[in-house]
Amino acid sequence: MDPALTSAAASVAVESTRPVLARRLTAPEPGWTAHADVVVVGSGIAGLTAALELRRRLGPEGRLMLVTKGELSSGSTVWAQGGIAAALAPTDSPDAHLEDTLVAGVGVCDRAAVEVLVTEGPDRVRELVGLGAHFDLAADGDIALTREGGHHADRIAHAGGDATGAEISRALIVQLEAVRNDPGIEIVEHALVLDLLQGPTTLDDEGHEVPGAVAGVTLHVIGEGRRDGVGAVLAPAVILATGGIGQVYRSSTNPVQATGDGDALALRAGATLGDVEFVQFHPTVLWAGSGVRGQLTLVSEAVRGEGALLVDIDGVRFMPDVHPMAELAPRDVVARAIVERLRLTESNHVYLDARHLGADFLRERFPTITERLLEHGIDWTTDLVPVAPAHHYHSGGVVTDLHGRSTVPGLYAAGEVACTGVHGANRLASNSLLEGLVFAYRAAVDVAARLTSGELVRIEPVAHEGRTALVAAAMRSRVQRAAATGPGVLRSREGLLASLERLASVPTNGGPRPAGVVDAHPQVAEWETTNIHQIATVLAVTALEREESRGGHVRTDFPERDDAWLLRIEVRLAADGSLEILHRAHTSAER
Repeated sequence: MDPALTSAAASVAVESTRPVLARRLTAPEPGWTAHADVVVVGSGIAGLTAALELRRRLGPEGRLMLVTKGELSSGSTVWAQGGIAAALAPTDSPDAHLEDTLVAGVGVCDRAAVEVLVTEGPDRVRELVGLGAHFDLAADGDIALTREGGHHADRIAHAGGDATGAEISRALIVQLEAVRNDPGIEIVEHALVLDLLQGPTTLDDEGHEVPGAVAGVTLHVIGEGRRDGVGAVLAPAVILATGGIGQVYRSSTNPVQATGDGDALALRAGATLGDVEFVQFHPTVLWAGSGVRGQLTLVSEAVRGEGALLVDIDGVRFMPDVHPMAELAPRDVVARAIVERLRLTESNHVYLDARHLGADFLRERFPTITERLLEHGIDWTTDLVPVAPAHHYHSGGVVTDLHGRSTVPGLYAAGEVACTGVHGANRLASNSLLEGLVFAYRAAVDVAARLTSGELVRIEPVAHEGRTALVAAAMRSRVQRAAATGPGVLRSREGLLASLERLASVPTNGGPRPAGVVDAHPQVAEWETTNIHQIATVLAVTALEREESRGGHVRTDFPERDDAWLLRIEVRLAADGSLEILHRAHTSAER
């Protein structure tokens, strides 16, 4: 065993019934087969960047398949209102960006990964400009830079005021559309990737089992793509760029497609997940009532970066008493302060006050937010905006090295689905787009080099035994309630154990089914709900394991930070479907 790892499974096993999860989704046998050198899953900034760089490096002889759950333009990147952080100003530096990122991550970032992010980030952003991305410009013609929470320098580049993600997505898609009809590339839209195809398991030098190497994926084309139904794509490399886990919660800023598909697929394939317990709840999400569900309206942190203030329902500004940076404190600090204020004032929201910034400025700087607020009957040029924390971003995911390699040979991950170690316990504002950009590029470079050298070759998949199961789509709200009341903004042993009990009681087609419960059938809604259930379970397990408060993980029964927990909690699925929990000592050395 890796000397940096120690087993910790017993602590959870003693306290609750050990969760047992399916190793495969119940699905029909593939009805068609395709071949590729590499499959990229996802069409946000990470997926599009990986696909374009692979296409450039593999040339016309390479065979690339890009699979996306919706249309090509439906990736999570288009919703990014904030910006992309990079040390572009002469007065800024990668070292300063590094320090701000490490502080936000509260001691559990992987320093080597952060160094890669901040040193390579400026060049990757400049390359976006070369690909046609139009960032907002200053009077001197350079990219205009602003500041957001946790940053001590102006280093946030925006496009269209508050439409940075949409502009980056547009520019990358234009480039990809230009080669869409080339014989070496196939884009499959409206497709859900189900499971990884793998070769036989092997043993390492110490006799420990290594998951089978990538042989491809199974996927279901939802009817509007070029292929119908469940099929198999045989390929020696797969890059996951599937985004986050937003629909694990009842309310989130994530789009409805964010059902944790990549995390769950990797878990079932034997990959290691890390930092799963660190979930970022955005402090300023529009409060639209207690019954609201689905994707919520985000009020970007850039608004506070421009000078907007937070006040409670009595009109009292409270952040200056909480943190020296006041409204520009790291997100976890602001979210926690709001939750505490809600408790003290017995209310369900606070207010964001941007009125003093001026009507013309707000409409020009934040046109998208202005429009969305007006849709809810709020004119923020004259009105206070009711806000409260809601799920926004997942700092953990599939553990990767500095080249995007997971612990499964041939399986890569980039973007929000990955755990590079960049974010630690709390993502610094506007580092997410940069992480997707930098590490997807690195993954593509590594895959292309290994394909060219013959290190990655096609292998025949083998049948892997293991429990299969499905959770009925009707159970989704039950799963989401368990996540919201267990590993939500505030967590406790009692709440997490209750959450795990509720999740364990969710019926599947692989176990007892109470009378009156609708059966689950192999279809998109059931596959997504099963993924949500599996990730919610892992999230509750890891949140129970970490007995301290740090960053996005807040335990009311362990309210203080404890440096005994300066480590990463990792999770993997054993052959029998049980969860194995490991502690990894943090190191700046590349693994």
